[in-house]
Amino acid sequence: MNVYTNADEIAPLYQSASEDKAQPIIDDDDLAADNLGELLMACSDDKELRESVLLKNFDLLEYEEEAESQIHNSLNFQENDEDIATKGGRVMMSFAFTGLVAIFSFYMFGKTFESSRVQPVGPYVLTDKQEGKNFFSHYSFYDGSDSEGSKGYINYVQKEKAFDLSIANVTYESVDNGGGHLETEPFIYMSTTPTAKGPRNSVRLEGRKRYNRGLFIIDVRHMPAGCGTWPAFWLSDEANWPVNGEIDVLEGVNTQSKAKIALHTTSTCRMDDVPLGVKTGVWDTAQGVPMHNGTLDMTLREANNCFVYDPHQWLNQGCVAMSSKDGTIGTPLNKKGGGVYVLEWDPINRFMKSWVFTPRDEMPQNLKDALRTANNAPASKRVAPDPTSWTLPYAYFPIGIGTNCPASHFANMHIIFNTALCGSVAGNRFFLDCPELNEKYGSCDNYIKADTPEMAEVYWKIRGVYVYERQWERSMA
Repeated sequence: MNVYTNADEIAPLYQSASEDKAQPIIDDDDLAADNLGELLMACSDDKELRESVLLKNFDLLEYEEEAESQIHNSLNFQENDEDIATKGGRVMMSFAFTGLVAIFSFYMFGKTFESSRVQPVGPYVLTDKQEGKNFFSHYSFYDGSDSEGSKGYINYVQKEKAFDLSIANVTYESVDNGGGHLETEPFIYMSTTPTAKGPRNSVRLEGRKRYNRGLFIIDVRHMPAGCGTWPAFWLSDEANWPVNGEIDVLEGVNTQSKAKIALHTTSTCRMDDVPLGVKTGVWDTAQGVPMHNGTLDMTLREANNCFVYDPHQWLNQGCVAMSSKDGTIGTPLNKKGGGVYVLEWDPINRFMKSWVFTPRDEMPQNLKDALRTANNAPASKRVAPDPTSWTLPYAYFPIGIGTNCPASHFANMHIIFNTALCGSVAGNRFFLDCPELNEKYGSCDNYIKADTPEMAEVYWKIRGVYVYERQWERSMA
């Protein structure tokens, strides 16, 4: 298909249907070429489209008649009823040409149909291992104040300053992995530090790689927790937000203790078609939402619309699934030694799923083996994670064809780590979640500025982040 870049090239394609309206001239051959291109690029599995391509582009009879005419003209055959040999030669050449066209067609269609079935549906393969001294090489450090939407009471600092302040570093520690056998393992630390003006210095990491699918695993041993905290591990394409969506995999707010995962999108992404028996968690809720007429909508609703401006949910609430198990984030999680969080983003199989395993020994054996062998080389000695063998996830989001949320809502995302304090979420909820501190300090910002001993708990300790993607294989779907 041609790409036209200026008016002179575009003009011949149009004819005037009226004085004020132009209609494009669409040639049948151009349309057929476009259709064939869709199939060759595996962009469409439309059966009618396949038939139209077959009928339009590979009409063997048409090719045979044209070829016979060309052969007749080029060889200057002289029709003679008595020249049986000449007639036989023509027939044989016609059959030969027909056979060649048939073989060519079979080859082309076979490749077309095969390529249209090649999709990322195979076993998971490790594509990114973020741990140890190489962890920070996967990220850029954001430098500056928090976004206008979050308004956290922090200053994010660049890499050199973060290491100078010791709010970003890697340490090697002895760990008992069972049986009293100590092993040295690397851990990533990210924390905050006070400033004279009040807002604390903090770290925000933005991944260098973009994703459109995958199995994302984060092994957390400690997360920022307590009043005033708002840490998050998430995926987004901020430059095209919310068009390309947002996935909040792990997010803590003040004293909350149940894991949540939230999706944020433009309109037409609803989660009211989740099958029964596919998850263990529940939906977050929305109630008391301000309406345009100044009243409050007191209807209690499940937060299952991912649209950031849904009028019946809180602004940018999105669709929020919540674990029914307490102690899966925050201070209770840290007391158990952390946990492992998993996002499975699989647009081909038309879902997103999310798990949390805490304490860590509750992980399924397959996941334990996958993390244990992630450092093995060659790759053939690594165990592939198989989520179908795990327990049910706490969250399940239908996305893609046949659901109420097109998969196109989520694209071109990178991983983001950050630790915000107060701001538009933790700050606005401070009087609800931490009433005694609010009464004592007057606000969340004042509490953070006081640099209390509780600030020592505002840090990440991470063993690693691991990303797997499915292999490309032929799909019978």
